[in-house]
Amino acid sequence: MTAWTADELSTLAAADELQITSRRADGTLRPYVTIWVVRAGDGVYVRSAYGATNPWYVRAKASGSGRIRAGELEKDVRFEPADRSVAPDVDAAYHAKYDRYGPRIVNTVVGPEAPETTLEVLPAG
Repeated sequence: MTAWTADELSTLAAADELQITSRRADGTLRPYVTIWVVRAGDGVYVRSAYGATNPWYVRAKASGSGRIRAGELEKDVRFEPADRSVAPDVDAAYHAKYDRYGPRIVNTVVGPEAPETTLEVLPAG
């Protein structure tokens, strides 16, 4: 199993936003979408800000693979539903990184329903 390098984890933790895309059935990439990303421990996580029907989330979950870009980092990735046990750490990471935007915005990615749309982003390969 491939793991993130320390440099990659640092880049992703420092990135205010992430560009993310999923693969179509024919292997081509969809257009990139800009979202928030957090690091919790050695894991990288993304959440759907507007629930399980958000189109980027539906496509990422269905395909299970895609690509990310953050700063100089561009990498093929896998998307897996996050283990619910990491939810408190992921919530804390979102608060620490994004509370400056205010509760109205941050509350779209934290709270009791957020774990349902949490994907762990893993390096492909």
